[in-house]
Amino acid sequence: MIDIVDKKDCTGCWGCVNTCPKLCITMKTDEEGFDYPIVDESICIKCKKCVKVCPVLHKEEIKNSPVAYACFNKDEEVRKESSSGGVFTLIATNVIRDNGVVFGARFNDLFEVEHNYIETLDDINLFRGSKYVQSKIGYTFTEVKKFLEDGKNVLFSGTPCQVGGLKSFLGKSYENLICIDIICHGVPSPLAWKKYKNEISSGKKIIDVSFRDKTYGWKDYSFRMDFEDGNSYFEKGSENKYIRGFVGDIYLRNSCYQCKFKSLHRQSDLTLADFWGIENINKQMDDGKGTSFVIVNSDKGNQILQNIRKGIEINKVDLNESIKYNMSAIKSSYNNPRRKYFFKNIYKLKFKKLVDKSLQEDLIVRLKIKIKKIIKFI
Repeated sequence: MIDIVDKKDCTGCWGCVNTCPKLCITMKTDEEGFDYPIVDESICIKCKKCVKVCPVLHKEEIKNSPVAYACFNKDEEVRKESSSGGVFTLIATNVIRDNGVVFGARFNDLFEVEHNYIETLDDINLFRGSKYVQSKIGYTFTEVKKFLEDGKNVLFSGTPCQVGGLKSFLGKSYENLICIDIICHGVPSPLAWKKYKNEISSGKKIIDVSFRDKTYGWKDYSFRMDFEDGNSYFEKGSENKYIRGFVGDIYLRNSCYQCKFKSLHRQSDLTLADFWGIENINKQMDDGKGTSFVIVNSDKGNQILQNIRKGIEINKVDLNESIKYNMSAIKSSYNNPRRKYFFKNIYKLKFKKLVDKSLQEDLIVRLKIKIKKIIKFI
C-alpha cells in the first residue's frame, strides 16, 4: 500500500485516492495545511494500484525537443484579466466551442482553491489568473477519465506534478486529452492562505481575489481583495506579506524543495508561464501588459498553438536563453531554514508579523553562513 515515509516524496496529487478500487484511501490535512494519503488497512486488499499510480515513484521519462515562444492575446480585455499574456483563454475557448470540457484551478465560495471543470465560455474567467495556493484535486482525475471515455475533448491544466498524477492515473494516452502545465515556483500552504485571507477580510464577505492585479502594470503587479461592501484591500506585490512569504519559500509544500518535475522535458503538451526577462529576449514583445512564455512539448501542443495563431502575437525565442530568466522551470524552491519557525508560530503571531520575523531571521541566518565561509576561507 502507499506509505508516505518522507513528506518530500508526496506532491498531494490525489492519484492514489482516485485509483483505489476499495475507496480505502482518504486525504488527511496535516498541521501545515497540506493533504497526505491515509490508508484504512482493514479494507485494503493489497492490490498495489495506489503504489503503481504514484507519479513520484513511477515518473514517466520524456524524450522530446521542446520549442519556446513569446506570445500574447490580441484581445486587450482578456489580456488585462490574465496573469500574463492571456494564451490559456484562447485554448480553452477552442476546446469548449468543440463541445469539450476544461479542468483547472478556481476559487470556491469560501475562496479556497480547488480543481473543477467548466463547459461554457462564460465560466472561463474562473480559471484566469494565478492562484498562489495548492489546489485540491479531489476526484477530478476520475471525472477526466469518464469524459475522455465518453469521447469528449478534455483540457486539463495544472502544476507539473498534477499533470504527472493525471497521466499516471490514466495509464495510457488519449488523443482527445490536452494537458497544460505551468512553470511553478512551488505551492503554498492552504492553511497559510486561510490565515492571511481571514485576517485581511476581518469577517467581511470576499467577492474577488487577484494575486496579480495589473493596475500598475504586469511586472509591478499588486494583490487585490474585493469585499461585498464595496471596499477593497489593495497592495503592491513587492510589499504584500503573502506574496513575500510565497516568494521567500517559507510556506511551500515539502515536495517543492526537491521537486521531481522540474525539467524542460515535460509530460504536458504545452507549458505556460509569465515571460520574465522578455525585455532582454525580444523587446518588441514587451509592452508592459503581460507576455506569455509558451513551451511546446509535443506535436499535439504545436497543433494547439497553430489553432490559436490568428488570435495572438507570437515570436519564436531561444529556449535556453529564456530559461535563464525563468529558472523555476528547472530549479526547485529554496529550502528556507525558517520554514519550521513559520509553521511553529502560525497560531501564535499575526500573519504579517510572522512573515516579517521569518524573512528577517532568514536573512540573518544567511549572513551568518556567509561570514563563516569567509572566515573559513581566510
